[in-house]
Amino acid sequence: MKQKTQSDSILERLKRKEQLIAALEERILIIDGAMGTMLQQMNLTESDYSMNDEYRQLEDNIPLKGNNDFLSLTRPEIIYSIHREYLESGADIIETNSFNSNCIVQKDYQCQHLVRLMNLRSASIARNACEDFQRSNPNCGPKFVAGSLGPTNKTLSISPRVDDPSYRDCEWDELVDCYREQASALLDGGVDIILLETIIDTANAKAALFAIRSVLNERNLTDLVPVFVSATIVDKSGRLLSGQTIDAFVISVEHSEPLVFGLNCALGPDEMAPFIKRLSRFVRCRYLICYPNAGLPNVFGLYDQTPDRMASQLKRFAEEGYVNIVGGCCGTTTKHIKAISDACKTIKPRRISPKAEQFNDTYFAGLESFVHNQSTLFVNIGERCNMAGCKRFAQLIHDRNHQEALELAREQVENGAQLLDINLDDAMIDGPKEMRHFLNLLATEPEICRIPVCIDSSRFDVIEQGLKCCQGKGIVNSISLKLGEEEFCRQARLIKEFGFAVIVMAFDEQGQATEIADKIQICQRSFRILRKIGFKPNHIIFDPNILTVGTGLEEHNNYAVNYIESIEKIKKTCPGCHIIGGVSNISFAFRGMNQIREAMHSVFLYHAIKSGMDMGIVNAGSLRPYTAIDPTLRDLCEDLILNRCPEATEKLLQFAKLIQSDGDQIKKEISSLDDWRQFDVESRLKHSIINGLDQWIHRDIEECRKNCERYPKPLQIIEGPLMNAMGEVGDLFGDGKMFLPQVIKSARVMKKAVSFLVPFIERSSGLGSKQIVPNQKTIVLATVKGDVHDIGKNIVAVVLGCNNYNVIDLGVMVPSEKIIDAIKNHRADIVGLSGLITPSLDEMITVAKEMEQQGIRIPLIIGGATTSKRHTAIKIAPNYSGAVVHCIDASKSVWNCSKLLSDNLEDREEFLEEIEEEYDEIRLEYEENTKQQQFLSYEQAKKQKYRLDFDRKLIKVPRFFGTKSFLNYDLNLLRPYIDWKPFFDCWQLRGRYPNRNYPNIFNDQTVGNEARKLFDEAQTMIDWLVAKNQLRANAIIGFYRANSINDEDIVILNENDQTIGVLHGIRQQHRKESDSDQDSNEYLSIADFIAPKETGIDDFIGLFVVSAGFGLEEICDGLQQKNDVFGEILVKAIADRFAEAFAEHLHERVRKEFWGYVDDERLSTVDLLKVSYEGIRPAPGYPSQPDHTEKLTIWNLMNVESETGMKLTESLSIWPSSSCCGIYFSHPKSKYFAVGKLAKDQIVSYAKRKNQSIEFTEKSLRMSLGY
Repeated sequence: MKQKTQSDSILERLKRKEQLIAALEERILIIDGAMGTMLQQMNLTESDYSMNDEYRQLEDNIPLKGNNDFLSLTRPEIIYSIHREYLESGADIIETNSFNSNCIVQKDYQCQHLVRLMNLRSASIARNACEDFQRSNPNCGPKFVAGSLGPTNKTLSISPRVDDPSYRDCEWDELVDCYREQASALLDGGVDIILLETIIDTANAKAALFAIRSVLNERNLTDLVPVFVSATIVDKSGRLLSGQTIDAFVISVEHSEPLVFGLNCALGPDEMAPFIKRLSRFVRCRYLICYPNAGLPNVFGLYDQTPDRMASQLKRFAEEGYVNIVGGCCGTTTKHIKAISDACKTIKPRRISPKAEQFNDTYFAGLESFVHNQSTLFVNIGERCNMAGCKRFAQLIHDRNHQEALELAREQVENGAQLLDINLDDAMIDGPKEMRHFLNLLATEPEICRIPVCIDSSRFDVIEQGLKCCQGKGIVNSISLKLGEEEFCRQARLIKEFGFAVIVMAFDEQGQATEIADKIQICQRSFRILRKIGFKPNHIIFDPNILTVGTGLEEHNNYAVNYIESIEKIKKTCPGCHIIGGVSNISFAFRGMNQIREAMHSVFLYHAIKSGMDMGIVNAGSLRPYTAIDPTLRDLCEDLILNRCPEATEKLLQFAKLIQSDGDQIKKEISSLDDWRQFDVESRLKHSIINGLDQWIHRDIEECRKNCERYPKPLQIIEGPLMNAMGEVGDLFGDGKMFLPQVIKSARVMKKAVSFLVPFIERSSGLGSKQIVPNQKTIVLATVKGDVHDIGKNIVAVVLGCNNYNVIDLGVMVPSEKIIDAIKNHRADIVGLSGLITPSLDEMITVAKEMEQQGIRIPLIIGGATTSKRHTAIKIAPNYSGAVVHCIDASKSVWNCSKLLSDNLEDREEFLEEIEEEYDEIRLEYEENTKQQQFLSYEQAKKQKYRLDFDRKLIKVPRFFGTKSFLNYDLNLLRPYIDWKPFFDCWQLRGRYPNRNYPNIFNDQTVGNEARKLFDEAQTMIDWLVAKNQLRANAIIGFYRANSINDEDIVILNENDQTIGVLHGIRQQHRKESDSDQDSNEYLSIADFIAPKETGIDDFIGLFVVSAGFGLEEICDGLQQKNDVFGEILVKAIADRFAEAFAEHLHERVRKEFWGYVDDERLSTVDLLKVSYEGIRPAPGYPSQPDHTEKLTIWNLMNVESETGMKLTESLSIWPSSSCCGIYFSHPKSKYFAVGKLAKDQIVSYAKRKNQSIEFTEKSLRMSLGY
């Protein structure tokens, strides 16, 4: 048989590409569905993945199950059969089983040495499946194999380290080598297409495309092997995980000239619809592929969308002309592909436009896209992040003060820079290293990196390092012919491979061009070379050299004129190019004379832009409009720049001296104050309150007070400028333009202002301080009896106060009679009740009943973490005739109160009717659900208990028995364990995916800046708390022998095997739906985690109570005296975080030290917060054991109050606040679960086991009752 030659192979590839393009023009093609979903249905075992020992000799027995790509080696027949099934279902393109077949991912399985073989086999299997199918079905048309390259499990744009945003766990070169190996093997295996898919980080994609193009170039296959590029939009924000919009992504990788762009994974068709529509409109000269998931995953991580439903949605995409190729990703099977194929087979494909119509404008991208065209006129490139040109920036980099350096970058963006020039040329630093470090930091600041960058250096190794850090598309500044054509071409080719535009200096082997003819000649020569290399004209940006004028040297006088006059001629002979320049160069002779320099810059740009200059590296914040320049100064600048007067330099210097002599003193005085201090006093008060500034508040209030003509009474200052300012704060907060921490700071300033005025008001009007402003609506707030938690209530109080409500805050643990008295004494218009723990819900019902009996009918607002609209509608509202409204958080409190107290009777009644209708529906639904709920009998639930193996060898004996106390524990040890996400949630600062969690929240475009400020203030507060020992943490732990009895309870035993306490379990009872989850028919109780008594095995249990709340009340009292409501809420939120951190830290010490059942554990803080360790620590009153009365056993066993000072309130809340308690279980298969709803038979049994009445038991477990 004749062996194929290279030319045969090239001809075959050419034929295959032509067939693919013909098919794309003829019909909508179908790509296959998920390989993983098909494999999951086969219930493969570890043996399927490791049956061939020849492939793997490892010291450690690392499981391979889940490494689906490895099946191409061990079970190729399975992979082949899946390919055949997809082909038979209508697929035109099948993907190789190689999504994770790269050395980075396979290193986790110690299989990196097999990567080439895995890709070869995967490609060969798919190739054989296609050819066999075509032989069996000769009329089916061509079928194609796409070599799948996934994103790896590392990213170039995101740091995996919380404490080091500049760190990356992989490098560009490492990714390029990784993808080169994979692409080479897939090509050798016979794939028709290279498919780079599920792109979550554009920088990774650029590295992959760089590798793919280099492999294709080496093999002369660049025009023969189509490349498909498919991104993954992670949520409804329309961005990749690395933060780019879909437009920015396309712009960033378009230089690789893929045949097909597309979207896959993460979203279902419904969610993907707006983005595929946007992509279809934006990318007019490329074919489009769309293969979404089968809907969104359900709570079990499974995909529910049916084949018919998915097919109908993709059919709509096809009918609307959005797609050329469709298929499925996660959750899709052969049934989905068959349905999609049938639905789309008669629909015409999307038509693409000629390439000439696309990207004629000049596109750049950071996280967002920027288009430069005729409507843009002029592009400002921020100049101040330049060590050679900005002393401040240089000093910040030398001082390693990168945060301030980033602020300098942020200022330029805020001042209108459309790109950002970054230059780190300095003899005293490592240029490439510093460029990488600074750009990595920049990538963590979305407000900055949303715009593209201009990588600026005289060293090409620095430029190259910068190119490897950028996921977007920017500009390189710069290259030139000064080192000859060979080096010029080498640099240009590399820049082109990264997709950047390039600035070319008018500089050649003879030196820098100063005359017009030289400028034009060098630019024309450079243009011809770059076009031959393949640069698009609009990616070529010429800098004809802006040189300094006014130096005193006659030969320099015409430099500006030469630049301006060369522009038009360069653009005419180099059609499509752009012209740029460093504008500040023009005025270097006037250093130190900023007013003169700024005027020169504006005048120069006015004339240069008219001649065709379309980009400039400038300080946009200092540019003045041409018409706003003093006419005398403007004329002098034009004389100099346009070389109209031989004495122009001398005249301009004389004018500069005149400005300085007359203006220095005024300038010095003005610069010593912020600009806003020059406003009138009312505007200054408004500025102080809105911005939370208290430095000048007393001085400005006093100025108002002394103006008796304008403010005859001190009260009018509050009613006028202060309340107007607070009204604006309320409006800004309601519109989402201010965030909660800012509102609270505003309230703090307002309090200080009012406190200053109170003595004057009391003397002048006789009004007490209880209600300074007459006619305010009064709202009484209270945390109900037995509950010590009040952060949420305090926040609501501040927000309401900012909206002109008179708030009477009764504090915590407030009994119903005190609430009733306050309502009457203050003639309250609304009462708000708050609570965090479940016993508080009963107390709220008590208050509602008491208000009803007393004949009170004012609106009642319910709020707090444990409350819900459902409980409010079902349990509270029926006990009170007045309006009852559940309020989810502080942001809704103002809206609810304004509706409830509206002067518009019709508006108020309509609001109340809507509430009542909604509550009626909730109650009706509850009644229906209660009737339909299905429970196992309690005895049956026990028979289906969670059965664990208990082995004496696995059970570790604690290293001591009894208790150990920790008093005044070092808070510094707890800081690393703080989980910051709940802290930001408390302040209602919630980032959008992927910036929901700390530290990514700082990258969020909406709340990131405020989150960073709040975090910094929290750090300052913590430093103070630690230094002054103001906040103290105590804890106690205890270890005991234990066994489970009667399938439900845990007896705690002393050394003589005598029972000293009992912990009672509650078992899941609500019937579970049958599914593939092996645990679905098991009904859990905490008792399942302890060895039963009848086994004869000694088991052990731990208990703990921790608090970080000692000293908190005293701190808050001091802050209240200072009217510092922000500080009070801040310190309480910090104390709560310290309590949880203490629990996490102590649990780690228990596992490794005090109990020692995993003494070799090595987990990061991130892993700890993800609960990646063995063992659990559930708390009484929470889902695994919802009965708070179990806390009494913990307190009694460990003498908690006498040992630590921590107490239980009447409602079993822990004092001091910022405390928690729980139970330690060590079994490696113990896990958290939710008990859910309970039937009556278990309640009866539980009451009997606890020796208490059924009525009391039902009250304790009210939220868990299923009847």
